[in-house]
Amino acid sequence: MNKQEIYREVDQLQPIFDDSVASLFAHPETGGNEQFSANYLRNVLAKEGFTIHNSEKMEHAFYAEYGQGKPVIAILGEYDALPGLSQKPAAHQEAVQDGGPGHGCGHNLLGSAALIGALATKRCLEKEKISGTIRFYGCPEEELLSGKVKMLRLGMFDGCDLALSWHPMDVNCAYEESYLANISVRFFFHGKTAHAAVAPWQGRSALDAVELMNVGVNYLREHVIDSARIHYSTNCKDIPPNIVPDYASSWYFIRAPHMADVLSILDRVEKVAKGAAMMTETTVDIDVEYGCWEMKKAKVMTDVCYENLKEAPAPQFTKEEIELAKAIQKSLDPQIVQNKNQLYGTKRVMHPIVGDRSFWKIAFMTASTDTGDVSFNMPMSTFSCACWPIGVAPHTWQAAACAGSSLGAKGAFYAAHVIAGQAFDFLHDPEYVQAAKKEFNENQDIQYQSILNHFE
Repeated sequence: MNKQEIYREVDQLQPIFDDSVASLFAHPETGGNEQFSANYLRNVLAKEGFTIHNSEKMEHAFYAEYGQGKPVIAILGEYDALPGLSQKPAAHQEAVQDGGPGHGCGHNLLGSAALIGALATKRCLEKEKISGTIRFYGCPEEELLSGKVKMLRLGMFDGCDLALSWHPMDVNCAYEESYLANISVRFFFHGKTAHAAVAPWQGRSALDAVELMNVGVNYLREHVIDSARIHYSTNCKDIPPNIVPDYASSWYFIRAPHMADVLSILDRVEKVAKGAAMMTETTVDIDVEYGCWEMKKAKVMTDVCYENLKEAPAPQFTKEEIELAKAIQKSLDPQIVQNKNQLYGTKRVMHPIVGDRSFWKIAFMTASTDTGDVSFNMPMSTFSCACWPIGVAPHTWQAAACAGSSLGAKGAFYAAHVIAGQAFDFLHDPEYVQAAKKEFNENQDIQYQSILNHFE
């Protein structure tokens, strides 16, 4: 079998792909609630001859395995949606269900392309009867930045040699290193109630403490590294204004290029929280919920990925799909689109939907993902494929609209070819595997420790 034959295997799986994209889009489920999505994928994989391995501690996490021997290749699939981003596949904002969840990060595309990549690779193993094992990983809770962190801790990735991942975006790109490390931490302030008009001096406001903490952290921003991100939301349990609130909380995400930076900033944010508690004579409980690492650099994996981005058959978009892409762009700030066009232009990248097909090899994504933790446990590649037009960002109604359209599906089907092509290369050329593992083992400057272990 050659590379063109595995592409044909992918093409023959298009009916399964189309059904998967549509089914997951029609049943959006937020992190921790992915019952339909996980079961749907389990059923497809079981029918195709994979052995399903579930976890008693994570209901919606699993991996499906086929083959025997080395290398063991993990293909990472995700399927969780985002709250409040219900959206029809249209060029205007219109929810399927008001306030409902939606695939504003395109994980219905992500999981479906990973599924097809795994199925095509399985057929390759079946026909050629060569050594190798393919594992499809059903990974819940990515939007909570915790699913793969928990799965690693449960040993679900034990025995894997390599991992392949991807994500929908507005450009085709192979990432040599990317993502910001991240920690999610909640601050719970406790005070004393009082009537806010009759005897406010008797109260100790937990809300005042939250507000003082947020002000303090905002001043802290000047004194942390420029590439850090600190953002928060607050909660006061709808206590009315005429009561001095005895409870209030803030929820923080702290991000930076490296986990060491994140932990350093977290220490300073905790000091601000304790200072706010002292100023208001309240108390504060601090709960570090979870965290995820940046992506570990993997040049060998990226090189293989990049070559497959170039080799895989490009999607062909119809006139109607291009018109949809342009109509969605019109809903954006024109300056955003122009800035992105200029950025990609400096990298000699034209958009594959509304321009020429080309690729970007080196980039840095300032989002965070639990995929980073996988990259510290084995060599991993990640890439993006254009599933929405330039300027559209994940976590928006525009991205959700594309995720439910043929525009997004074509980008994801291209990704399935890229995944299958990479798996083909690693199965047929042991030198790629050896080089990737050699680079990984030599690059041990930073010792990985799960955040779940760090704060026990």
